[in-house]
Amino acid sequence: MTIQPSGVISIQDLVTEFGGTAPHSLNEYYRGGALVPTNAANNNIPTAGAISLNQFYGAHRSAIAVAHSGSPNISAYPWSGSGFGTKYADPATLLTSSGTGVAFSPDGSAIAVAHANSPFITAYPWSGSGFGTKYANPSTLLTNTARGVAFSPDGSAIAVTHDNSPFLTAYPWSGSGFGTKYADPATLPTGGCRGVAFSPDGSAIAVAHFGAPFITAYPWSTSGFGTKYADPATLPTDAAGGVAFSPDGSAIAVAHFASPNITAYPWSGSGFGTKYANPATLPAGNSFGVAFSPDGSAIAAGHISSPFIAAYPWSGSGFGTKYTNPATLPTGLGFGVAFSPDGSAIAVAHANSPFITAYPWSGSGFGTKYANPATLPTGLGFGVAFI
Repeated sequence: MTIQPSGVISIQDLVTEFGGTAPHSLNEYYRGGALVPTNAANNNIPTAGAISLNQFYGAHRSAIAVAHSGSPNISAYPWSGSGFGTKYADPATLLTSSGTGVAFSPDGSAIAVAHANSPFITAYPWSGSGFGTKYANPSTLLTNTARGVAFSPDGSAIAVTHDNSPFLTAYPWSGSGFGTKYADPATLPTGGCRGVAFSPDGSAIAVAHFGAPFITAYPWSTSGFGTKYADPATLPTDAAGGVAFSPDGSAIAVAHFASPNITAYPWSGSGFGTKYANPATLPAGNSFGVAFSPDGSAIAAGHISSPFIAAYPWSGSGFGTKYTNPATLPTGLGFGVAFSPDGSAIAVAHANSPFITAYPWSGSGFGTKYANPATLPTGLGFGVAFI
């Protein structure tokens, strides 16, 4: 389980959470080493030099979660440099229908899943032990199938996209769960929304949706939605399924239907800049998910046709030359895509067993596919997230 946030801790607490080889020493537990992953909860742990137990408050191992179409509709696994660990026990209170999107809170203390039936969004405490007791549903529920979910970077808000008006709903978030729903944006997105993302500094929120202009963005603050940003001068070409900001907040990318299947723009406090040139080699068909690597040096999209995932170098100039496809491809249509927090792995949720496929990632691109999880998700993989 997650190491306690205060009080006395011992090296045995570290062993319980991260493992290790006896006789144990703090030198085994540098962040980014063989045992302790790089994630938001572990930022206080040094990568070298002086190290002490009090730097491990709240630390935990990494995990990967998949939202999918068959009960239990959400599956989660420990994650390490070796790939998938033994599947966590299912939540005591299951989702009511197919999971469509998933997100961990930035500090790793909660996991939220968008799904197809009421209450449409379900959240649980999360720790190194897995799912906790389900949070109470929001007092104001969504009105139809939810598609995407994201936490704000400071963890103080949660946003959910869905099929019916207002298409985008947000709530305050705390250790107690959902707060009172924020007022809807004054100008709503123009159709069923899919992907949702907050900018890295938390000053903006963007949604991908099915009606033109296909991408809509708003200022975001503790008061909720601000006045909608002007649409980009050059719109995506069709219905959009995913959206992501670059880690430094200087770019925004949209996965969408119709060529070029992925579109990116500079981003600033003024909103969308002039569209970047399309990649020289386009994704092979309608794209559903998009993600930047944590260091901002790569961008990847999940799409409808083989090879089902496409990745490119990314820089201030935009898309670089497409990386070589993985040697072992996903087995079906790619939906959600995510990089691990330390950028050493990439995963895609997809149609057809095993429904989730992951690879090592480096500056050279895809490595040799990780072994499938011993216990597979039980249906189409739609969303994927690491912590």
